[in-house]
Amino acid sequence: MASREREAGAARESGAGKPPRKGLLEKRRAIERGARMVFGREGYTRASIDAIAAEAGVSTRTIYNHFADKEELFRSVFLASAASVTEDSTDLFERHFRHFGKSADVETDLLALARDWVGQSSKHPEHFALVRQIITEGPRMPADVIEEWQRVGPRAVRAELAERLRGLADQGLFDIDDADAAARHLSLLIGGSTLESFFGAVRVRADEVERSVASGVWAFLKLYGPS
Repeated sequence: MASREREAGAARESGAGKPPRKGLLEKRRAIERGARMVFGREGYTRASIDAIAAEAGVSTRTIYNHFADKEELFRSVFLASAASVTEDSTDLFERHFRHFGKSADVETDLLALARDWVGQSSKHPEHFALVRQIITEGPRMPADVIEEWQRVGPRAVRAELAERLRGLADQGLFDIDDADAAARHLSLLIGGSTLESFFGAVRVRADEVERSVASGVWAFLKLYGPS
């Protein structure tokens, strides 16, 4: 007992690693923030560890203490960012789909969902800056990272959307045989303004966004509205 008490006292006197753990976490977060900024601005190929270190306010040695190389760093920040957007999209679906069927106007409910969903690009600008880089230099990026992004990002969101649409079809609110196809169509039909803005790079007027969303909802209802 006395021996354990002496060891505990010595640990308290020395700090026993508490500040380093906090410091390491803060350094890692700074590296990840810097990496998102640099990768989003420069792309994967042109981004350098030196530039990321400067953006993060750390040394290159500090980066290599946390990540083996640029590919591992890109993988970490991009997939974490994608998972965050997926989580937000899932929460968005939960908020909106619970109201479907409680009002007499499915179109109004669908418009409200579509407006919020299109707003995701402005809510997560750093993530969609990374997505823009995939469009321009996707073949030069690590293929397994892109595949994993598809799995935890766009495909996960569409799967969640399909499940929600399937439930509404069971209630008779939509005429849907293939929920996966319907989810893909809805995301494409209401996402026109997002594509036109190149995921937030080009400003699109609010009235143009509204027209694009409204026309997408109209087309979806023509395809899948109840008979």
